[in-house]
Amino acid sequence: MWMRRMLLRQNSLPLLKPPMACLLTPATLQRPISSPFLKPLPPTLAPLAWSHRRSLSTATATACSLPDPLVSLDGISSHFGGDDGVGTSNEGLKVLLKGMTYDELEKWVQSHGYRPGQALMLWKRLYGNGIWAHHSDQLEGLNKDFKKMLSENAEFKALSLKQVITAADGTRKILFTLEDGLVIETVVIPSDSSRNTVCVSSQVGCAMNCQFCYTGRMGLRRHLTAAEIVEQAVFARCLLTSEVGDITNVVFMGMGEPLQNIDNVLKATDIMLHDQGLHFSPRKITVSTSGLVPQLRRFLKESNCALAVSLNATTDETLREELRFKNNYKVLFEYVMLAGVNDSIEDARRLADLVQGIPCKINLLSFNPHGGSQFRPTSDEKMIEFRNLLAEAGCVVFLRSSRGDDQMAACGQLGNPGAIQAPLLRVPEQFKMAMEVSV
Repeated sequence: MWMRRMLLRQNSLPLLKPPMACLLTPATLQRPISSPFLKPLPPTLAPLAWSHRRSLSTATATACSLPDPLVSLDGISSHFGGDDGVGTSNEGLKVLLKGMTYDELEKWVQSHGYRPGQALMLWKRLYGNGIWAHHSDQLEGLNKDFKKMLSENAEFKALSLKQVITAADGTRKILFTLEDGLVIETVVIPSDSSRNTVCVSSQVGCAMNCQFCYTGRMGLRRHLTAAEIVEQAVFARCLLTSEVGDITNVVFMGMGEPLQNIDNVLKATDIMLHDQGLHFSPRKITVSTSGLVPQLRRFLKESNCALAVSLNATTDETLREELRFKNNYKVLFEYVMLAGVNDSIEDARRLADLVQGIPCKINLLSFNPHGGSQFRPTSDEKMIEFRNLLAEAGCVVFLRSSRGDDQMAACGQLGNPGAIQAPLLRVPEQFKMAMEVSV
């Protein structure tokens, strides 16, 4: 329970329930965003202050740097017909366009007396054709009366751009402000090849309290809506396509546990996949989880997107069972290596045994340090040795280098805990020495 996402030491057994560190039950995991359990905490986000940051000029990408945002609020009646999951803004209960799937948008457009073809033209201007419209003035080619109806009944933006920070390796961390004053972070990871990835957040903070993850120090503030998730990808393309090339991949590996917010995550992926819009391939959208078993089963049944599991010895039997019904589907296992804790030869052998029989690939990730963490990253030499042992055991395994870690943009470094933080858990005796000595 101490490590949450780590493969445990000897005698550890698979656990088919969320860890006690999460302070959650299956019932609370399924509660909607309107539940008092998920009521946002008062914002306590102090400004981040690194003097060597480089901010994107507000003159860049005018369409993507508009003033005050309006976000979707689940559970509030909209012009589309009440509490049906379609997002609305706070201002006059206008419907938030990016909170709708294409089918929902088409029905909403028809409910205002316009033909379905107008819905398709609007969809393309929201997500395709290099327009990425953030207000009605960017809807060239649409009927004047239709544009007027949109300006009176709809809102385009779910996020407000706060800052773009560029790391030494070219990774960009984008900070967005939500309507309630909370801040989320999105990362764009460029590549020398044609693969450019946007790493999106699914929650403000995270309830999992993984002891090696900075986001977990925040606790869970609230779920993100589908519109707030989708618009991270829209902004990434709008802001950075001209600099890094087309954004080809989406990974749900930012702030939060995606499967705890499974309804909005599934809806967001549906919007991202539409072939007349953002048009991401399902195999190029990867949803990561720490292993929430009921939601994991649902995801495998309802989605064709890729799945990544942070290893904590909780989901191996579940995956074997569910993957029997998925053809040519491989799970990505993510294994964060911590010096003296889970990087021994014995750990490598146990890991190989754990994934035996599961169609998978393994990513070995270096731990990325952050304030308050007691862990140390495994040395490069030991990571290579660990990888070789897995490869000899027949595993498909990769070493993944950290990206953006000089600007707190790497895996496990996102967020700003502020004054209210989740508790640090007691370190088991067998790991204390490893935490105190350098590698």
